[in-house]
Amino acid sequence: MTLAEILASLFPDGHAVSVAADGLIAGHGPLGTDTLAVIGIDGDAPLGVEGALTLAAHVLATVRAGSRTPILVMIDSDSQRMSRRDELLGLNEYLAHLAKALLLADSHGHPTIGLIYGHSAAGAFIATALAARVLAALPGASPSVMDLPSVARVTKLPLDRLEAMAKSTPVFAPGLDNMVRAGAVHAVLDPARPLGPQVAALIADRPTRDTRDVLGRERGGRPVARDIAARVMRAAQGR
Repeated sequence: MTLAEILASLFPDGHAVSVAADGLIAGHGPLGTDTLAVIGIDGDAPLGVEGALTLAAHVLATVRAGSRTPILVMIDSDSQRMSRRDELLGLNEYLAHLAKALLLADSHGHPTIGLIYGHSAAGAFIATALAARVLAALPGASPSVMDLPSVARVTKLPLDRLEAMAKSTPVFAPGLDNMVRAGAVHAVLDPARPLGPQVAALIADRPTRDTRDVLGRERGGRPVARDIAARVMRAAQGR
């Protein structure tokens, strides 16, 4: 689905969501009797320092309004902007600022829902869609934390070996199916049905804590992550 099709399905009665020339999405629309704030990235655009600040500013403005408005983070992006300028300016800190803004919104009672409908990878994916309380996807989405050629460069392992490993290890592999099995994507929405009620159901049923490790164990994509996390918490608490 294109962004225009998604917005029409989400807001059949109209909306005030727009896309800037740099691909940044911002605005709002009606969701039942409430208002849904919308931010995101469209057109496979990279996320740089200015974009991260702009999106974070929208999130913080929603928090300051104090109405606990749900926030939908829509993503069809490239990775973070791979430029010397952005790296020298500390792009990692800007991305962290955006992720922390979404976590702040969540802690102040604003439901945060990610929706990936195209591509996204690396820092841009982590600081937006993965920073939401719940992440949904549409069929055809292509998320990855790192593509396999990049993993090969970092690990110094042959690409063919990594491709073989990816077939049996979902947490290691890119792609929507693997992200679902690993628990990173909570649900895949049905584009044949109106998206508004599906997003409203995700908001109503959202967990009170991060359950991605539990989902990963239940779906067979991360069988030991939950137990390891519990051991780390017990050790941190001195138990």
